[in-house]
Formats: sequence, C-alpha cells, structure tokens
Amino acid sequence: MSIARLVAGRSTCLRRKVGAVLVKGKRVLCTGYNGAPAGLKHCLEIGCLREKLGIKSGERHELCRALHAEQNVLIQAAYHGIAVVDSVLYCTNLPCSICTKMLINAGIRRIYYEEGYPDEMSKEMLKEAGIELIRLTPEAGQKEDSGDTSVKKIPN
Repeated sequence: MSIARLVAGRSTCLRRKVGAVLVKGKRVLCTGYNGAPAGLKHCLEIGCLREKLGIKSGERHELCRALHAEQNVLIQAAYHGIAVVDSVLYCTNLPCSICTKMLINAGIRRIYYEEGYPDEMSKEMLKEAGIELIRLTPEAGQKEDSGDTSVKKIPN
C-alpha cells in the first residue's frame, strides 16, 4: 500500500489524491493516479469545476476533467500491453462504481484499499462479482473488516 500512497502524491486533483497499483505474483504491473488526460491542463492550473459548482464527492463524475487512479492504472496497462487478469489492486481509496465496473471487466480478483468513498453501489457490485474487498488501516497497514460480509479473511 505504501507504493499506492507514493503514487497518489503525483495526483493533480485539488480535492482528493488517489493512487492505484496493480500487482500479480508479487510483481508491480502498473501504477495510476488521478489527473487530467495526457497533454491537457490539470486542475492545479485551471481550478476545479466540481469545487466551483459545489458538487459533493461521489456525485456527477462526468463534471470532472480528471481520470480516476483506477481508470489510469488500467489504461496504462492497456497502453503498454500488460495483461491484468487475475491481478490485485492496491488503491488508497475504495473505487467508485464507474471504476468498479471497469475493474470487474478487467478481471481484477482482489482489492485492498485504505479510505472509504461515498458509493455503496461499488461495494454491492464487488460483492456480486465475487471480488474480495479488504480495507487496510492507513496507520499500521493492518487489515480491518470493511463491513462487507463477503470479505474473506486473509492471514497476515
């Protein structure tokens, strides 16, 4: 998870810095962070439309120029021809429902995250898809029950 936190530091979002890392067989496949598409101005330069409009976190995703970290990690893998099926995602935040749909279709089998996100649909879809969802406490990296009864306990 420390790599995901480090990657989040590259985020250009003014509201929430998120980092994501895809891992398979103890090897890092790809990383991603939230920010504007390549070559476009970042919110750091032009401001945040969502902030100006008073849009709450977890709502109206289409009114943001940034891609989410989970989207960027999948795009980077595709761009570089890296297969991600059966990989594990480490993300600083619980994925939103849009990212969750992408992660399900990409064949991600487990998600570790630290902080919540106001999107109950995401947890419901992950449970239905049979994807393990494990919340880690940011302070000590300890596993914590995410409140989702479908979470399988994994020994340290």
